[in-house]
Amino acid sequence: MTLSESSRPGSGVVAADHVSLRRNNLSVVLRHVRAAGSRSRARIAADTGLNKATVSSLVAELVDRGLLREGQAEAGALGRPGQLVELDGSGVCGVGAEINVDYLAVTALDLSGETVTERRVPLDVAHLDPAATLDQLAELIRESVTAVVGRGGQIAGVTLAVPGLVQSATGLLKLAPNLGWAEVPVVDEMRERLGSPAYPVRVDNEANLAALAAYSEIKAATEPDADQVQDIVLLTGAVGVGGGMVTGGHLLRGGHGFSGEVGHMPVAPAGGTCGCGRTGCWETVVGLTALLNKATDSDDPVRDPSLDVEQRLAEITQRAEGGSARTLKALADVGTWLGVGGAILVNILNPDVLVLGGYFAVLGPWLKEPLESAIRDRVIAPEGGGCRVVQSQLGFTAAVRGGAQISLDQVFLDPTLVGRDTAGVAQ
Repeated sequence: MTLSESSRPGSGVVAADHVSLRRNNLSVVLRHVRAAGSRSRARIAADTGLNKATVSSLVAELVDRGLLREGQAEAGALGRPGQLVELDGSGVCGVGAEINVDYLAVTALDLSGETVTERRVPLDVAHLDPAATLDQLAELIRESVTAVVGRGGQIAGVTLAVPGLVQSATGLLKLAPNLGWAEVPVVDEMRERLGSPAYPVRVDNEANLAALAAYSEIKAATEPDADQVQDIVLLTGAVGVGGGMVTGGHLLRGGHGFSGEVGHMPVAPAGGTCGCGRTGCWETVVGLTALLNKATDSDDPVRDPSLDVEQRLAEITQRAEGGSARTLKALADVGTWLGVGGAILVNILNPDVLVLGGYFAVLGPWLKEPLESAIRDRVIAPEGGGCRVVQSQLGFTAAVRGGAQISLDQVFLDPTLVGRDTAGVAQ
């Protein structure tokens, strides 16, 4: 039997297998410490099934790469206490950057999920061309990268969040009706503006990224059944409305990556014209523009798109708390319509949790009751199919946090992406 060229002695296959195996084992240890918290080397070995000598070597390398650090001695251990190791998030950061209809936002998170830098600026994106918007976003990203590198950190990657149909694999934004953008190669455009950086630049739908952040938020919650949640639907609202779905713990993207455009479900045939050109889309009755049209006059300052969205919502909140009949009626109406569309999603997907994000979360105290009532009336399964409605606490940071997490996840999958020298940018 003749050996193939790739399997002959000296071909490098065995060495390559060893490299792949070590990379996998580094990932196993790093992800285990992230999930389980501080652990001694002996405990990690017992939990993962790796032998102690291998774990000691892997931990030493992860410490050298700035991904783990030595902690305190193990408390309550019999005999000689083991040294705990814990996640060291400070040296590596992921950056999330969002383009939305009326603002730009950028956030950098370190490996432990702590915010290193964040910024959001109001901007009437819908009335700017893509080039001008991307110029301004690139400047915000450069500021964030400079802040990370200035504290001795590395950039694991930048993920762009956009409200539209995205081909993540090619970096192409196919269509964003509320922005008025179509066929924009946003990744290529951003890489050019950032000077072809060594770190990867990605793009994804903003609701998908927000759903990932919301799922992490739920799993980290203190509720007794939080660890049992596997299926969620996130509804995120601003001018447009998007949906992100996690099923079985994984993001549901659909056959071509275009899932989640729930704002364009035709729920109100007699409704207004949507930014996509169709009539009666869900976002025409539950989007922020719909609420403001119901709650305010055309010359009301709260409609000014140059005003930060949180300031606008703070004014609506103040009016609702003050008992404004018009504001309360508008909120009840939007909440009911939110339940009409939400019930369709619950009937189809039967999620454990329906998460309100974006402006829906901010105004949740007034939207939740009519939403839940509409769901109970329209979901065929008893008790709304067991789905509970919760308000995300992430506000308008969900999409950028999800984007930063996407970049950091690549480090957990392959820790060798981070150089042993933690000064500079990840290669």
